[in-house]
Amino acid sequence: MRRHGFVAGFLLLPVVLYGVFVISPYVQAFQIALTDWRGVSAKLNFVGLDNFRRMFGNETFWQAIRNHAVLLIAMPLVTVLLALLFAYLLNVAGGSRGGTMTGVRGSGFYRVVFFLPQVLAVAVVGVLFKAVYRPDASGVVNGALVKLGMEPVGWLTDQRLALWSIIAVMVWQAVGFYVVLFSAGMAAIPRDVFEAAALDGASRTRLFFSITLPLLWDTVQVGWIYLGIAAFDGFALVNVLSIEQGGPDGATTVLATEIYKNAFGYSRFGYASALGVALFFLTLTFAALTMRVTRRERIVY
Repeated sequence: MRRHGFVAGFLLLPVVLYGVFVISPYVQAFQIALTDWRGVSAKLNFVGLDNFRRMFGNETFWQAIRNHAVLLIAMPLVTVLLALLFAYLLNVAGGSRGGTMTGVRGSGFYRVVFFLPQVLAVAVVGVLFKAVYRPDASGVVNGALVKLGMEPVGWLTDQRLALWSIIAVMVWQAVGFYVVLFSAGMAAIPRDVFEAAALDGASRTRLFFSITLPLLWDTVQVGWIYLGIAAFDGFALVNVLSIEQGGPDGATTVLATEIYKNAFGYSRFGYASALGVALFFLTLTFAALTMRVTRRERIVY
């Protein structure tokens, strides 16, 4: 009994802080979503599910959902594949040296290069790529195209390219972290396993698919969930890079930008809270489904 009281005493303060600063805002958001509050009055007028009916009838909401679907498929898939490839090259693909499996030559330098985007704030990354994607010859990409005799491309002004251009920036900004994450997971795999397979004549491709990926699956699952949650956000890069906060014509809009515009641009805090509730349940559903679908028997080594 004394031991339980001791543990409860240590847990009390963190639980209270979590309840006040995490749980309480969620509860307040659910409450405000059922009102027409405009952010200036202390009185909340209850309107029931009107905000949700309005949300489901709004084409902008469904456009944001479609953009999230593209983000959920493209951004995690490309990021995980690139991170796995780079992590494998940095940790195992160099072959055996002195009886130990190592990465490619200069892997220490490459780790620093891959992780560099993580040092930059997301807003800084957005401003940087705004210069890269500039629609005239002064932009980095279009300047190179003009020198090659090609016409400049509206990377952020063309509806067909805008979202994919932002996804490319998201991948560039995120891949370094997952290279480090997967490298840590690979470092935990006993080298004897790789060496034994290499002695049996396994190629590097076979090593990756038969040993590295199965033993790294739990880490990949966690990375996929984190990337999916990031895909449901995307506010900072979309807000900085896109024209008119989600343009052109809603081609890059996401729920987070719609929440921001409705709350702080139009003072429709009730409707913005309804969008926030939808985003909360979409993120929660994605995480639960991903853990369920990708669950597999744990491999012990």
